[in-house]
Amino acid sequence: MAEDSDLEKTEQPSERKLEQAKEKGQLARSRELSTFTVLIAGGAVLWFMGSTLTQHMVRLLHDGLTFKQDLAFNTALLTPRLFELAVDMLLVFSPLLLAVFLAAAFSPLLLNGWSFSTEALQPKFSRLNPISGIGRMFSVHSLVELGKALAKSIVVGGIGAWVIWHNKDAVLALSSQTMDAAIPQLGHLVGVSFMAVVGAMFLIVMVDVPFQLWEHNKKLMMTKEEVRQESKETEGDPMVKGRIRSLQREAARRRMMAAIPTADVVVTNPTHYAVALKYSEDGMRAPVVVAKGSDLIAKRIREVASEHHVPILEAPPLARALHKHTELGDAIPEALYTAVAEVLAYVYQLKRYQKQGGARPIEPDSLPVPAALDPASKPAAA
Repeated sequence: MAEDSDLEKTEQPSERKLEQAKEKGQLARSRELSTFTVLIAGGAVLWFMGSTLTQHMVRLLHDGLTFKQDLAFNTALLTPRLFELAVDMLLVFSPLLLAVFLAAAFSPLLLNGWSFSTEALQPKFSRLNPISGIGRMFSVHSLVELGKALAKSIVVGGIGAWVIWHNKDAVLALSSQTMDAAIPQLGHLVGVSFMAVVGAMFLIVMVDVPFQLWEHNKKLMMTKEEVRQESKETEGDPMVKGRIRSLQREAARRRMMAAIPTADVVVTNPTHYAVALKYSEDGMRAPVVVAKGSDLIAKRIREVASEHHVPILEAPPLARALHKHTELGDAIPEALYTAVAEVLAYVYQLKRYQKQGGARPIEPDSLPVPAALDPASKPAAA
């Protein structure tokens, strides 16, 4: 059961999955949004330039139907004349064509933003497989698209039929009106019909866009296994990462153990903690922690210190404070300067005693460690 659940697409697509889909040209697309944008752009141009376009069309129609004697007797002039009229017509309608072209080209940006993918332009010969083509024709996606097309035809066709039926008397009256009166009336009827169709398309877009986004997201849903595999690819295999961290800790531990023989003193708890300190007047502002650890590591620090004759001092409050508030390579806190100074003074006296003899120095037994830095003293203070 657990394996079956891992194979079900229940996880939201990751950012990497979305980026890969975008690079392949797999984006949510709404044909209805493009159609609606083209209608709006074309309608806006006709609304603001309708009178100008009408005047130019009337002029072109007049020029095209005007009979000229030189054209009648010299047919070689007909082709240049037709070309001239075609160019004039293209220039007249160029604002409309440009607006429609820009709307069709940039309408996808409203849904997905800018995206250019060469992979989407590459030929896929698998699409030429007739069996796969038949499968796509009768797939669930094709049935949904068919249902959408039928619904769109019913909505748009129904609204168009209602507009025509509602204005049937006005349409029939056009034949009995003069040209000057019929053209404005016809323009009004066309405008009303256009606004009705645009309104219907707007309703379709409001339904189709969320559906396309949901369907696109559903296609990119991931299984739990895919999420784990992607995590391994992007962040690395957890087992490998754990092994690397283990090796790094082991290498750091070896470096730490190698630094113990250079320490001046090891301060212990005596068994739970051990901290090795080193101080040099050349280049050191304060004593530095070269090794620290607890339990087994603390035991190993004491053993290495004993093997290399590094002094070991039992000072539980100081050992706890140093272990809690320092890291390897850190200088000791200023609040512990006095306590560590007493320890180092004892160590220097001990070394002089071992070389020259005399009276053995007394180990410091009451070091000035602030209670705020000693973890063991906080509950008592509270």
